[in-house]
Amino acid sequence: MKETGFAFSLTGKLALQLKKTTSMRIGIVCYPTFGGSGVLATELGKALADKNHEVHFITYQQPVRLNVFNTNIFYHEVRVPTYPLFDYPPYEVALASTMVDVIINHDLDLLHVHYAIPHASAAYLAKQIVKNKNGRMVPVITTLHGTDITLVGRDKTYEPVVTFSINESDAITAVSNNLKEETYKNFSIQKEIEVITNFVDVGRFSRKPFDAFKKVIAPNNEKILVHASNFRKVKRVQDVVKVYAEVKKHVACKLLMVGDGPERPAAEELARELGLEHEIRFVGKQEQIEEILAVSDVFLLPSEYESFGLAALEAMAARNIVISTNSGGLTEINHHGITGFTANIGDTAAMAQFTIEILQNEKELQTMKENAYLQAVAFDIHNIIPQYEKLYSRFCRMC
Repeated sequence: MKETGFAFSLTGKLALQLKKTTSMRIGIVCYPTFGGSGVLATELGKALADKNHEVHFITYQQPVRLNVFNTNIFYHEVRVPTYPLFDYPPYEVALASTMVDVIINHDLDLLHVHYAIPHASAAYLAKQIVKNKNGRMVPVITTLHGTDITLVGRDKTYEPVVTFSINESDAITAVSNNLKEETYKNFSIQKEIEVITNFVDVGRFSRKPFDAFKKVIAPNNEKILVHASNFRKVKRVQDVVKVYAEVKKHVACKLLMVGDGPERPAAEELARELGLEHEIRFVGKQEQIEEILAVSDVFLLPSEYESFGLAALEAMAARNIVISTNSGGLTEINHHGITGFTANIGDTAAMAQFTIEILQNEKELQTMKENAYLQAVAFDIHNIIPQYEKLYSRFCRMC
C-alpha cells in the first residue's frame, strides 16, 4: 500500500481533544478517472479537508482531480498482486484488504464509497473483517451515481451482489431523484435512499475568459460549442458531430471535443466524412476544463442517459447554455427554454435547430447564459457539503 499526505495536527492534549470534537476521519473510495463519480468524490474529499476533516482516498491510482496539497488529505493506493493463477487480478479482494488496513491504522470513523460496483461489496467485506478483528462496526455510506445502477448493476452477473451490498450499507444516497426512482424500480432495495445532488464549485468555473486563448480557437470571433465526456457509447458523441455539422451551415462556429474513450475514433471518422476535420478540435482529456468552458457558448450533451449531468452543471457555472436530451436526471438541472434546451434521444435535428436559433439571437443568448449560471449557483458546493456532513454526523462516533 502506498500512502501520501500529512495529517494536520496540533501539539498537546487539548489540541488532540479539539481535533476529535471538531473533525471526522473519513475514508473515500472511488474510481480515480474523469467520470462523474470520481470527480464528485474527489471534490467532496477536498472540500471536507478544507473544513478540517481528515480524508483518506482509497483507490488504485491518484484521482485526476486530486491535484492540490492539503495536510488533511491522505491517498492510499490499492496494489493488486499478479499471479499466473489469476486470469483477472482480484481487485475487489485487494481493495477490501486496503480498506481494512486504513480503517484500523487510521481509526476511520466511516467509509463513503462511490459507485456501487465493486466498492459497496468490498466495503461490506472490509466492515465484517474489522468487526471480527477488533469488534468495531464501521459505518458504510454508499453513493449511487448512474451506470452502476442503470447499466452494469442490472446485469444478472452482478445484480445479486449489488442488491445485497446496497441493502447492507448503513446509508444510501443517490445524486438525483431520477436515479433514486431507477434504483427502486430495478432493485429490491429495503432501505431509504436519500438524494444529495451532485455539486459544482461555482467560484472555480465562473471565471473570465482568456481573450488570447479564445482567439486561437475562434480567430474570427466564431461561436464556440463544446462537448466533454468519457466518449462511451451512452454519450452518443457522433450525435455531437451531427448537430455541429447542421449548426455550422447557419452560424459561424467551432466545436471542441474534450475527453477520450472508445467512441472517439468513430466521431473523428464522421468529422472527416463531413469535411469538418479542420473545424472540430479533439483536445483529449483536460484537467483544467474550466479554461475551455470560460470561452464557450454552448455545451452539447446528447447522452442516451445521464443520472444527473455533472459535466452540464459545470458548463452552466461557466455561463454556457446546455443543449441536451431529456433523459434521466438531465431535466432536473437543464430547464427547457430557460437554461438551455432539451430534445428526445437521437433527435439531432431538433438539437441543431435550438442551437441555431439561440446563437442567432444574441440578447436571448446572454439572458439564457445568466439563467444557466444562476441555476448552477443553486448546486454550489457550499450548499451541498453541509448535507454530507449532516449525514456523516449520524454515524460518526464523536459527533
